[in-house]
Amino acid sequence: MHKSIEIDEKIFQDAVKFYGTVFNLPPLASKIYAYLLFDYEKMGITFDEFVEVLSASKSSVSTSISLLLSSQLIVDHNKMDERKRYFFINDEYKKIRFEKIVQKMKDELKLLDDLDNFKKVKDDGYDEKIEAYKALLDKNIINIQESLNKL
Repeated sequence: MHKSIEIDEKIFQDAVKFYGTVFNLPPLASKIYAYLLFDYEKMGITFDEFVEVLSASKSSVSTSISLLLSSQLIVDHNKMDERKRYFFINDEYKKIRFEKIVQKMKDELKLLDDLDNFKKVKDDGYDEKIEAYKALLDKNIINIQESLNKL
């Protein structure tokens, strides 16, 4: 079997490191994700190609693919006339990722408001830094949501 896509080794290694850190992925899962980034034509990569190109065991590749699928980082499709599954980067993941970030910021804002309300019962003090931080969270939520609407 040959590689169905062409990759740049330096960019591949940089992507492995970056996405491994950003998505908290184990090394093989990060390699699979980085390899899929080079599938510009969206032809899909088969399980067997991952095993061969990445020189990994079938069980390791299977475990990594399962992790990526459950994390919604990749998707799979079966072509009509074939039993093979083809894997692709999930183009919707960018939107999913930022929706999760917005939700975390909203959750933090609610927690800060609850703490602030609790503090006001005990003390009338005004915390300028907390208010500035809450304003920053609010602005970022609005900016990200506006951008998400464009995706």
